[in-house]
Amino acid sequence: MVMTDRRGALAAAGGALLGAGTLGGALRPRPARAQTRTPTGTQTGTLRESEPKPLPPLALTGPAGERREPASFAGQGVVLNLWATWCPPCVEEMPALDRLAALLAPDGILVVPASSDRGGRAQVEPFYARAGLRHLGIWLDPGGAAGRALGVRGLPTTVLIDRQGRERGRLEGAAAWDGAALVADVRRLCGEGRATTEPA
Repeated sequence: MVMTDRRGALAAAGGALLGAGTLGGALRPRPARAQTRTPTGTQTGTLRESEPKPLPPLALTGPAGERREPASFAGQGVVLNLWATWCPPCVEEMPALDRLAALLAPDGILVVPASSDRGGRAQVEPFYARAGLRHLGIWLDPGGAAGRALGVRGLPTTVLIDRQGRERGRLEGAAAWDGAALVADVRRLCGEGRATTEPA
């Protein structure tokens, strides 16, 4: 599921409840479910690879409050995750993104979770503490400007950027980011363009 905003999420939930089990125009009760949330680690999005394409002009606010543009990541692969604390699928995948950040750090690939929360750092920092996130910096996308520049249709959306600053793939929806197959895809796509030196 990709969340567009809080009102859209509430409307979707209400529509699901009202429209469940209709037969001949009469509402029939739906059997109770033991689990109503998407289980942790369940992937709802599919990674779509693309031909390398340059990023549009955009800027994020970095962990120290600094302005960061794509050029400032030169030589690094980037997993750019656009999210918000009010988006349940976003919240669900954050622990897996935290583990992904730890896995990719030795490869020089940075996981950048850019929050569009209106409360900014004051809203995101307590969430990180509650969720026990230890490997992710607090990145912000003020007003969702970077998401709009990238043509993001909903949250969460993750854009894979290679070391030359080109978009290489995109995943809309939540994902089990620490799964072996997806980690391998991220390393392959974000790691392209890496300068290698042969041992003497």
